[in-house]
Amino acid sequence: MKEISGNTRLFGILADPIHHVKTPQRMNEHFAKIGFDGVCVPFHARPDNLAAVVDGLRRLENLGGVIVTVPHKTAILELADDATPVARKIGAANVLRREADGRLVAHMLDGEGFVRGLRSCGVAPEGKSVYLAGAGGAANAIGFALVQAGVSRLTIANRTPAKAEDLKARILSLHPDAQIAVGNADPAGHDLVVNGTSLGMKEGDPLPLDVSRLTPEQLVCEVIMQPKDTALLVAAQARGCKIHYGAPMLACQIELMVETLGVTPAR
Repeated sequence: MKEISGNTRLFGILADPIHHVKTPQRMNEHFAKIGFDGVCVPFHARPDNLAAVVDGLRRLENLGGVIVTVPHKTAILELADDATPVARKIGAANVLRREADGRLVAHMLDGEGFVRGLRSCGVAPEGKSVYLAGAGGAANAIGFALVQAGVSRLTIANRTPAKAEDLKARILSLHPDAQIAVGNADPAGHDLVVNGTSLGMKEGDPLPLDVSRLTPEQLVCEVIMQPKDTALLVAAQARGCKIHYGAPMLACQIELMVETLGVTPAR
């Protein structure tokens, strides 16, 4: 482990529970790679203590910011001093950057991480039609990011159609010219098919969409990282589809997080 000194910039990740987080390892690897004098550590904060913890973070002069994960992504938005327009529309954030005056600014990078993950694998979303399963959690951020990236058409499908309608309305409030529809379990007729739900994390989960309607020219994408080969991806491959794993989304989010938190390579 690198030597930590009085010049070391501090970063953290807020979660409850905390034992499962992998971000500190990834962030510290990135700091070492670019020669940045910083360290990322886990901050275990319960929901009932979150406001007090965040207030304390404002007063840490050598804090660069924190990453925010379950269950704090929604609550953190109200505790921040400012937020990006997209984070406000999504209603959640996963990064807090501490400004020099102690103000905490909230950002949401789940969607941008997904889009950058696509690009890192040679998939340009511009001009493509997209079917998105899910309208909560990560799907919210992904929907905004895909429209921002220039997809030609977005279909949102959710078990509760009202949630899909709500996401559609929020995206249109920022991107009024976007082509957005509320769909059903049928993903046919789209270039990209994205699972933005948690279905597939547990063995025996139902599939998030009707896989019998998948066709070989479609790219089927996951946000789930464990297991790597979800039931959806296995079924998609069996139907001749190309697949895109969940891991690039996390890898690209690390890049986005360090950029957002103002981390710069050593000269």
